Amino acid sequence: MQKGGNLPILLLALAVLILVCGCGRKETSPADKPLVVGMDLSYPPFEMIDAAGKPSGVSVDLARALGESLHRPVRIENIPFTGLIPSLLTGKIDVVISSMTDMPERRKAIAFSDPYLTIGLALLAGKNSGLTAATDLDRPGRTVAVRQGTTAQVWAKEHLKQAKVLVLDKESSAVLEVVQGKADGFLYDQMSVWKHHQEHPVETVALLKPVQTESWAVALRPDDTVGLTQVNAFLKSFRASGGFDRLGNTYLKNQKEAFAKAGIPFYF
Repeated sequence: MQKGGNLPILLLALAVLILVCGCGRKETSPADKPLVVGMDLSYPPFEMIDAAGKPSGVSVDLARALGESLHRPVRIENIPFTGLIPSLLTGKIDVVISSMTDMPERRKAIAFSDPYLTIGLALLAGKNSGLTAATDLDRPGRTVAVRQGTTAQVWAKEHLKQAKVLVLDKESSAVLEVVQGKADGFLYDQMSVWKHHQEHPVETVALLKPVQTESWAVALRPDDTVGLTQVNAFLKSFRASGGFDRLGNTYLKNQKEAFAKAGIPFYF
């Protein structure tokens, strides 16, 4: 009987305790939730790791500016390029900002923002390959390196029926194939082709005339219509305020000058 008699008092004490704990709990608002951005930090100067071991580059600054516009902290997840879309679809990340090309095949699974950069697909050729244009690749005996999961791989599959296409995981591995003479060329974006030629001027030639142009955009889940609207509004505002010009001058000054001298369009 004594235990039964204390039950109302115990219940009252428990109710008070729950009320007190609940009052002290801070509810998480959307602004407190980090914006998780996926990118492959192996593509300088767009996505890279600096000397201090921290994310750096064009896309990193762009992601942080997006977070500021949304009043949300940003957390960057370093994910191999081929794993970015699966990570997005499973909710591991909120958006992808990783020099990703907007293409019909990808739009079957994900959504893209308005484009923020237009670039061409070009060729880093071996000095002794005899190549004068990327269109010279489709011949028996030719070997061309591409990076797995990129538009270069898609283009090679569609257009190079006679050449051998060497698919590699890493950009550095593809460049090495050309430098060592094991591949006649490496298909990649114009800026990277120019950069790798500057690093290997004796062994390579930069054939910058594009075989196709493509646009980079922010990737989101198809059902994230609110996020898409916010990202597009941010990109428009960021461009109008000169944000892309500042990124170009910070990370791509030499490339911009070289492209202008060669008469090759270069623009965000």
